Amino acid sequence: MSRITAIRTGRRTGKRTNIFLDDRFAFSLGAETVLQEGLQVGQELPEDRVTALAATERHERCMSFASRFLSYRPRSEFEMRERLQHRGFDQDSIEGTITRLKDQGYVDDTAFARLWKENRETFSPRSQWLTGLELRRKGIADDVISTVVRDADDGESAYQAAQSKAYRLPSTDYDLFRRRLGEFLKRRGFSYEVIRITVRRLWQEVKTEDQVEA
Repeated sequence: MSRITAIRTGRRTGKRTNIFLDDRFAFSLGAETVLQEGLQVGQELPEDRVTALAATERHERCMSFASRFLSYRPRSEFEMRERLQHRGFDQDSIEGTITRLKDQGYVDDTAFARLWKENRETFSPRSQWLTGLELRRKGIADDVISTVVRDADDGESAYQAAQSKAYRLPSTDYDLFRRRLGEFLKRRGFSYEVIRITVRRLWQEVKTEDQVEA
């Protein structure tokens, strides 16, 4: 048996409570957990309960870190698991945290994939293939990727990606225009045929505008 000899509020945020057993620091718990567990100074705890409370601390810390990790942007399950493992959390805490986050809708690979695709289309258009590759690197399953990217239009994405760059290229040399714009679109993962059509389309637009301005 171990006796609770002190219960002290943590100094950093005041959100955690330090538990001392037999005059030694044992673990810290959320204030709400302390109340739920009915912990009091002088209370004696059997070893199995001490072990369970220590596990609760690990789960709470894991969940707290995961919540901060999510605060920057949504994460895939793979990203979350990898990050928690890198931080050294035990497997039980990791699995419990991920299960809880999935149940609450904070980790959802399908929603993550859709948001990733939408952000790419809006801010940095690229091919279905490259978007799929990025999602695969985030640990998204192939069936989810197929569902999410199948309605993407590579022709329109290539046009949107290259439009602003096309107007910054020289409009007097088609070979130079084709090479530079083609290289740009190739880096975005577009196929040769999509690149060919997009380059010709934008070349015609640029030349037409030059004629209007003249």
